[in-house]
Amino acid sequence: MGRSRGREHENPQARLDHGGSAEIAASEFTSGFELIVDGTPQSHVDLDDPTHLHFEYIVRMGAVIDQLGATASAPLSAVHLGAGAMTLPRYIATTRPGSRQQVIEWEAPLVTLVREHLPLPRGAAIRVRIGDAREGLSRMPPALTGHCDLVVSDVFSGAQTPAHLTSIEFYREIAGLLSPTGVLLVNVADGPGLAFARRQVATVSNVFREVALLADTQVLKGRRFGNLVLVASTSELPTEWLPRLLAAGPHPAKIAQGDEVAAFARGAAIVTDADAVASPRPDSGLFLK
Repeated sequence: MGRSRGREHENPQARLDHGGSAEIAASEFTSGFELIVDGTPQSHVDLDDPTHLHFEYIVRMGAVIDQLGATASAPLSAVHLGAGAMTLPRYIATTRPGSRQQVIEWEAPLVTLVREHLPLPRGAAIRVRIGDAREGLSRMPPALTGHCDLVVSDVFSGAQTPAHLTSIEFYREIAGLLSPTGVLLVNVADGPGLAFARRQVATVSNVFREVALLADTQVLKGRRFGNLVLVASTSELPTEWLPRLLAAGPHPAKIAQGDEVAAFARGAAIVTDADAVASPRPDSGLFLK
């Protein structure tokens, strides 16, 4: 965030089916590459080290994923709504060999671009399905119903999450996929006031018994635009060690649980299909110097 982005003609690019464009560029500040969609950085991938999670919110998701299952290396059954450059599927395939993963991505040209220029780890059991994330939930293999260890919802059309992927009806569909101990991770982007994020927390809390929030302290206080990671489950969340891990950096963050989450969402209306809206659009200067 907060840097200008030149457009080098040699960067691999693709025109997307539903408007806009995507390109892959070498990261300006670290090893690896970034997938940039309509000027917005959406993914970072390090082909030499798939465990290198550069974006702050992805680091936080990785910290939760590391705690799932019987051991830190146990295979997971995971569904990813929104592919980007498939950073987390690569991470899981590397850290948890034998995991079986399904990815649903709206844009076929984006998937083709990523597979050609950022190939997936050899032998990774990652199936990519093209289509709308919500419609794709109904087409998951029946064996996954009630048995998924993890569902990640990280869907953006340009810089916004589509409205139909924010409602209580949507989250109920996800709940049907998860096992009794399964965990939902949602990337929620919001700015000052956090009105959108508060409604998302209220909505997810109506479906799942346990909810936590992970974010940079300034973002969680609504002082600047950024990403909040929403973590939810019908069982107790595996968050005992998260505060220490998050405080250690390299991206310090805060975890809100229990009464703090309840206070965060207090007074916020539950989102339904009838009144759902897309997430706020970030300020046009957010990714510029």
